Amino acid sequence: MSPEEPQPTAPVPATPATVPAPAWVQSSTASVRPAEGPASPSTPAETSLPEAIVLPVVEWPAPPPPLAPLPTVQSPDGRLVITDTSVTVLGQTFGLRELERAEVQHVRWVLWVLLGGIGLAIVLIAFLQNWLHTGPAMLSMAATALLLAYGQRGTNRLRLWLLGRPAGHFALPGDLDAWQRLTAELNRRVGRAHDRAAAEAAYQLAWAAAERAAHQATAAPLATSFTFPGSFA
Repeated sequence: MSPEEPQPTAPVPATPATVPAPAWVQSSTASVRPAEGPASPSTPAETSLPEAIVLPVVEWPAPPPPLAPLPTVQSPDGRLVITDTSVTVLGQTFGLRELERAEVQHVRWVLWVLLGGIGLAIVLIAFLQNWLHTGPAMLSMAATALLLAYGQRGTNRLRLWLLGRPAGHFALPGDLDAWQRLTAELNRRVGRAHDRAAAEAAYQLAWAAAERAAHQATAAPLATSFTFPGSFA
């Protein structure tokens, strides 16, 4: 082979022809899904615990403090005796809580005053008209004057005002000042007894209100915890 002759060229490999895919292949039904990664492990759903029920604090009332006992007080003749819880007048006993108040005042015996005054006037008229001699007239004047003095002297009337009942009246002879001091002590103890009764009543009412509040406080959380759904799946 001479150098002037052309050398044969190597054959060029043929490229494959590309054919477009049909339309039905390009549709979504024939599309290939991309490869999915490994499935992640499922985590359990978080569950919430029920909240703790906090009950309201109920304040319970304190009972009233006890009262110190008072000594017994009485009159010198024993007609009036006052203790810590009662009073005895001429043998009749009344509770301090039965009384509203007591009062004592000096009163005159109107009947004896009238009898003494009218009798004295009649005796004087009869003596001046010479219907009586001097001796009988003097005796009659003395008797009617004694009746008038006795009625004028009178007595001390103790009046006890009772709750829901008529007042009681008692005659107490003697010095008015002494009876007034005893009556003042009686009124003070009556007021003390009523104040104690009011404190006990207020304590009972407060205790009943606290019990009612405690019952409502314990019943309300139970009623709200038991709720039913409106519809079932």
